[in-house]
Amino acid sequence: MDTDKHGWQKQKTELRAKIRAALKETSPATRETVSRKLCAKLEQQSFFQNAASVLFFAPLPDEIDVWPLLEKSLAAGKTVALPRFDSAGKNYSACRIRQLRTEIVAGQFGIREPGVSCHEIPLKEIDLILVPGIAFDLHGRRLGRGRGFYDRLLEKVRGLKIGIAFDEQIAGKIPVAPHDAKVNFILTPTRCVRIEK
Repeated sequence: MDTDKHGWQKQKTELRAKIRAALKETSPATRETVSRKLCAKLEQQSFFQNAASVLFFAPLPDEIDVWPLLEKSLAAGKTVALPRFDSAGKNYSACRIRQLRTEIVAGQFGIREPGVSCHEIPLKEIDLILVPGIAFDLHGRRLGRGRGFYDRLLEKVRGLKIGIAFDEQIAGKIPVAPHDAKVNFILTPTRCVRIEK
């Protein structure tokens, strides 16, 4: 069993390096263009239109920029939340955002997150969660950054989980551990793939 664990950890490390190298080739201008394209595609999906509450993520420089859609969703009256890291419990919770200018702070790992004035929303009450990752495969498997924080968050979510990725982040097969969470859909700038159960 330890040999298996060592094997998939090594495969994950190699895949992370490969995907990161591919993403480094993408210029900031291209990243901005394809991010806009993905946001427009996401807005057209019925699962997004029908979701009253959405858990977004604060994008890192190498991730799809969903922030403009977060702003639009707030203006449209959706319940919008972002993950907030609890350093004591070593986990993420979902906290509601109402005012971007006053409620967003630099959180753990330098990622934007809700300030302490933002109230937590039970994860089971969120309709839709947008899921970042280093890579996804077409079976709904996700490769994260290696700390397992998002997997623990996803375990508690009852709503639809949508993997958000550049086309370069789609892998043939992702090695998984028993605790790795899957997504229900994968959305890239060029396609939306429903994952069959």
